[in-house]
Amino acid sequence: METKVCIIGGGPSGLLLSQLLHLKGIDNVVLEKHSRDHVLARIRAGVLEHGFARLMREAECGERMDREGEIHEGFFIADAGRLNRIDLQGLSGNSVLVYGQTELTRDLYEARDRMRGVVIHNAQDVQPHDLDTERPYVTYRDRDEAMRVDCEFVIGADGFHGVSRKSIPKSVLREAEKVYPFGWLGVLSHTRPVSPELVYARHPRGFALCSLRSQTLSRYYIQVPLTDSVEDWSDDAFWSELKRRLPEEVAARLVTGPSIEKSIAPLRSFVAEPMRHGRLFLAGDAAHIVPPTGARGLNSAASDIHYLYHAMLAHYERGDSSGLDGYSAKALARVWKAQRFSWWMTTLLHTFPDSPAYDQRLQQTELEYLLSSEKAMGSLAENYVGLPF
Repeated sequence: METKVCIIGGGPSGLLLSQLLHLKGIDNVVLEKHSRDHVLARIRAGVLEHGFARLMREAECGERMDREGEIHEGFFIADAGRLNRIDLQGLSGNSVLVYGQTELTRDLYEARDRMRGVVIHNAQDVQPHDLDTERPYVTYRDRDEAMRVDCEFVIGADGFHGVSRKSIPKSVLREAEKVYPFGWLGVLSHTRPVSPELVYARHPRGFALCSLRSQTLSRYYIQVPLTDSVEDWSDDAFWSELKRRLPEEVAARLVTGPSIEKSIAPLRSFVAEPMRHGRLFLAGDAAHIVPPTGARGLNSAASDIHYLYHAMLAHYERGDSSGLDGYSAKALARVWKAQRFSWWMTTLLHTFPDSPAYDQRLQQTELEYLLSSEKAMGSLAENYVGLPF
């Protein structure tokens, strides 16, 4: 098989780039190791920057998002039993769109189907080759048959555990990582959300977050030790602990119900540099991971796709490869700003085990300063709604 661009990874990043390139007549193939059902079963975040929403519309995939997504002009930070609202619209002039990643991915799949895009599922043993030449290729296995895709560029959008980043020589690749000493226990339930806007709660027992996917589907999280497992937490135990960490006025209106999905996600910050090696370009979780506290993960991936898409357009339409040559530096500049913001939000709102009294007092002072300063809240809002691409 021959194509111009081979995209490894059929999640939202890979599908979005595939759709955008296809609309401009740039042939591409997507290789995904899992089934379509498996990809659509992943439960992920759903807070989209306005820049991401624009990309979805440009990809002709935004109709349902605009119809069913909820515009949020602010969110709450709860501390010491009080709710403090961050007015995103007033402070930054922008808002965010709440729309589940599963639904976003479904929209992208349907768009690829309409255009008869090539998305190959259950592609096993994917491996890129000759990345430092002008004719790279990717091999994979379809059941017992060896397959090959000849291409001009390879996009690694296959996540943190994928093969793409591992294909960069160790002598070239630099990795920076911070692992946090806790995780998030998340519960999805068919219940009415406790708040029309997200509630981030700081509490001595640990962080909590009240989120939503729709007016009938809620997503809640609590900070838990890394030693905990899902089996340690019954639904009743989860709801009881969540209520303890919320202000009384919020806990009193919390609607509980059976969980339809429950999982624990460890928190880490991670960046791989460079994001380009020869004809290979990394995007999304293949190159960087953030804690979910600031809702930057999927949005950081979207900025990668924005830069890659426009660089590819310039290359194929005008013969201008400067965007491809500068992709890594440009993408990383924004990636590190997202890292800083996610690290800051995480350290501001979580309870750190064995933290000395000095650090605890500084953390409290940082939050008090934030909530007392319009300029500080403005900086938070600017980052939360999304820095310019």
